[in-house]
Amino acid sequence: MAIAFSTNQQGSELMQSSDYDKSMQRNLTHVFSERDPKKRLEVIRELYDPDAVLNEPEASVTGHEAISDAVTKLLDSLPPDFTFTAMGPAIGHHSIGRLRWQSGPPNGPAAVQGMDIAHFIDGRIHALYVFIEDED
Repeated sequence: MAIAFSTNQQGSELMQSSDYDKSMQRNLTHVFSERDPKKRLEVIRELYDPDAVLNEPEASVTGHEAISDAVTKLLDSLPPDFTFTAMGPAIGHHSIGRLRWQSGPPNGPAAVQGMDIAHFIDGRIHALYVFIEDED
């Protein structure tokens, strides 16, 4: 996947707003909704830095394989028909992106909602922070 950049006054590359959406949407659909670990790991290797950190509310893991294992554990805890879908486009600036999402059965009510905050370096996810919305 090609990522377009602009350069700031310090010479660092900045992602374009559409790149945040493409990367974060792909992460949601091809990482967090992918039940085949081999396919998931291929996409993780494309989207994430090798030393990337996944920060979930209960745990943090580092590296491609550990991130894939954490997603496997998450998906194993959900009904097999649950998928993650975006609740709109991702937005971002200055190497930080945000995507609101929900999970549940296809075309059914959302069982859980949350938000991912990603820190990007050179167009790849360096750290992902997962927030789960409280049920009120």
